[in-house]
Amino acid sequence: MATIVVKQIGSPIRRPAKQRATLVGLGLNKMHRTRELEDTPSVRGMVRSIPHLVEIIEEKA
Repeated sequence: MATIVVKQIGSPIRRPAKQRATLVGLGLNKMHRTRELEDTPSVRGMVRSIPHLVEIIEEKA
């Protein structure tokens, strides 16, 4: 199972509700928190929709 480690680097304050909901969907809610998520097309799409708020730190095979 491939996974990716995603880190929140931007604040959801003054962001559209859709972007805040995407952060919550990824399991992120505070700055500098990380989550290890399964590497699926839906997760990649969520990360790609908010590149200014999150970054991919690590990809594991």
